[in-house]
Amino acid sequence: MNITTVFNWVLRVVAALIMLQTLFFKFSASEESVYIFSTIGIEPWGRIATGVMELIASLLLLYPRTTVFGALLGAGIMGGAIVSHLTILGTEVKGDGGLLFTYAVIVMVACLLLLYFNRRTIQELISKMQAKQ
Repeated sequence: MNITTVFNWVLRVVAALIMLQTLFFKFSASEESVYIFSTIGIEPWGRIATGVMELIASLLLLYPRTTVFGALLGAGIMGGAIVSHLTILGTEVKGDGGLLFTYAVIVMVACLLLLYFNRRTIQELISKMQAKQ
């Protein structure tokens, strides 16, 4: 295994684990999750939908053939989380010291790096789609 493969796996696992770790709080309607999604104005459906999408993104990230799709979905979800923190919630939520914001940034960076490292796969997918048209 070369260093690029190892780094690719580290990015995938870190992003997936962070998203999977937060699912318990979203699906159990923890006080902090309810507060966040109520403040944004999308409680409870937004909390549940975000959890489902994070679960899907995590599974896609961990399966090599679908990593690109997981990274795209993860980057999109984290983009929404980061914008919500910067415009509505603030970087610190209920005294968490900015932990949730930091997690969102880490997942975003990991997903963007995965997209960069897998850019050939993305180009191949685009070429296949264009050839079918």
